[in-house]
Amino acid sequence: MLHHVEIYVSNLERSHAFWASLLAQIGYEETGRWNDGFTLARGNDAYLTFVQVAEKHADRHYHRSGVGLNHLAFRVEDRATVDRLRQFCRENGATSLYDERYPFANGGTDYYALFIEDPDRIKVEFVAAFED
Repeated sequence: MLHHVEIYVSNLERSHAFWASLLAQIGYEETGRWNDGFTLARGNDAYLTFVQVAEKHADRHYHRSGVGLNHLAFRVEDRATVDRLRQFCRENGATSLYDERYPFANGGTDYYALFIEDPDRIKVEFVAAFED
């Protein structure tokens, strides 16, 4: 079982505004905040910690197609939740990915998902649990 994920960010306040409001939509709450970071958690699920990158490493820009993390995917309850998250993201200026193929960007009609980018261009996915 995954325990937690820690992500270094280029601008802590911008990332806090993005992640805290977005993940609140699916039940995450801020459980810790300090000068250089914050943590978001939901029950017994893996928690996420975001930390301001140190100045000496700030010039190393992230790209999801390079070595390292490609994206974070969150399973949500149903397709209606994915649609609600899409509306929230549109209203809050989040960058959508593959919008022209929403909600079936992976092809087919059984994988219902939203793909967006965070302020550092980390891909974030919300996928509906399979419906019977």
